[in-house]
Amino acid sequence: MPTGSFIRRHGTLNAAGIVKRRFVQSLIAVVAGNAIYFGIERYLPPRAQHHIYQVDWGLAVDFWICLACYGLLRLIR
Repeated sequence: MPTGSFIRRHGTLNAAGIVKRRFVQSLIAVVAGNAIYFGIERYLPPRAQHHIYQVDWGLAVDFWICLACYGLLRLIR
């Protein structure tokens, strides 16, 4: 649910526009986060490296990098 500040800034409540903007922000965060993770993966300890088709600590590290990217995008916009 958008905050009152969104309505004050834009003058209207457009739910479709909010959903689209959040989707684009999420997509950018995931792509950027994965690019960062796979760029630094070889420098990480073996336990923090992702192994294909396994749920491991590498997925957790990748998730946190993507989450940090999303937080930065939300902070900037």
